Amino acid sequence: MSNKSPPPRPAPRLYLATPLLDDPAALLAELPALLAAADVAAVLVRLKETDQRTMISRIKALAPVVQNAGAALLVDGHPEIVARGGADGAHLPDIAALEEAMPSLKPDRIAGVGGLETRHESMNAGEMGADYVLFGEPDTKGQRPSAQAIAERLDWWAELFEPPCVGFAISFEEAYDFAASGADFVLVGDLVWADPRGAKAALIEADAAIKKAFAAAAAGQSQHPT
Repeated sequence: MSNKSPPPRPAPRLYLATPLLDDPAALLAELPALLAAADVAAVLVRLKETDQRTMISRIKALAPVVQNAGAALLVDGHPEIVARGGADGAHLPDIAALEEAMPSLKPDRIAGVGGLETRHESMNAGEMGADYVLFGEPDTKGQRPSAQAIAERLDWWAELFEPPCVGFAISFEEAYDFAASGADFVLVGDLVWADPRGAKAALIEADAAIKKAFAAAAAGQSQHPT
């Protein structure tokens, strides 16, 4: 038996969800500065439902901007258009959608999944080959678990399983707590876009919160951000 300690966990990174997009022109203009301002690992593109050709063209417009900044572009749902749009993968809303999408996404593209209501479902997603599991997103009625419950689920997953886990944060405090609890990525959406200071300032603050939490956890500290 080796007594070597496991390698240190990499610092958590941001996962940025876009607003629900119709015309992506405004976002295209804003994205380069946003992605340069903070450590964003991936962008989740949320598209308004329309015809498939239009959605593919919107992905094609966004993909190079995101990818040239060193981030991955994932499509929220719609695994059937990932390859044709030049995206890096898809986020699936539940385990049934993940199972259905796996043949079209693997082995070349990312398949992430949310909507995991139980620990058993989460483990099933990992066994199916999900590239990450998301905890804490609102359900179809806008309900979500408490921040403490989300943090506990992240801590459980990070302790036991290899695939990355993502925490869905609706406040800077949650971003800090989820990073401290073991999230590999922190997903932010409306937290950034609705900030009166502008998306760039909010994204920088979210990035700072998760890095501070990671540093505190690595130092064996548990204090809250002041």
